[in-house]
Amino acid sequence: MCLIVVGWQAHPDYPLVVAANRDEFYARPSADAAPWPGAPEVFGGIDQEAGGTWLGIRRDGRFAAVTNVREPEMVKGERSRGMLTRDFLLGDRAALEYAQALDRRRYAGFNLLLFDGAELVYGSNRDGSPRPLAPGVYGLSNHLLDSPWPKLLTARQRFAKALAALPDDDALFSLLADDEIAPDAELPRTGVPLEWERLLSAVFVKSESYGTRASTVAWRRRDGEIRLCERRFGPLGRPLQSSVISTAV
Repeated sequence: MCLIVVGWQAHPDYPLVVAANRDEFYARPSADAAPWPGAPEVFGGIDQEAGGTWLGIRRDGRFAAVTNVREPEMVKGERSRGMLTRDFLLGDRAALEYAQALDRRRYAGFNLLLFDGAELVYGSNRDGSPRPLAPGVYGLSNHLLDSPWPKLLTARQRFAKALAALPDDDALFSLLADDEIAPDAELPRTGVPLEWERLLSAVFVKSESYGTRASTVAWRRRDGEIRLCERRFGPLGRPLQSSVISTAV
């Protein structure tokens, strides 16, 4: 997952709203968003190579999402980062307790968002201790929480405006589809070649081998209803199927 924007207590009727793009090589095998085999109360995709997930939400509202930290020379971690989210969604520990108990040395650089029904917690093995987040709108890509990358600044601004239209999610999917490349002068310098910095500067990434494979909008309404919508894409941003999972209280 390479871009997540989340509204926490930023809407009177929707305490948790998430808009996210998962960027990955198209060749990596993945299962589409659906109730999980053996754990049908959990909704999300599955990374079929390592077994974890980039984003998922449970019937009771428990939520988790992860992004990697862009570190071209970093050694691969002992465990897949997708297991961080999987283990949280299948467990019942409080979000802060779970994040504090992690052996963060076992993973390559990660950013983690966890919601346990009471608190939204941010954790990272590159950004100090885990911490609960105050109500607001937050953006996360492949650096640290709210790093001022051009695509994060744009996405957060559009997300805040799009909240007013809920439950209509067209504006949220529209911001996730923004494929504008940032000017070179505004690009971060993360150690990848300039061509990759340009490619990855868009909210919606597209090329022949790597890009945004899924755009997801998920929310928990105050009455407890859960909804997850996933739109999937192939090489060069070609639209594929979509999924909608909704559960009324």
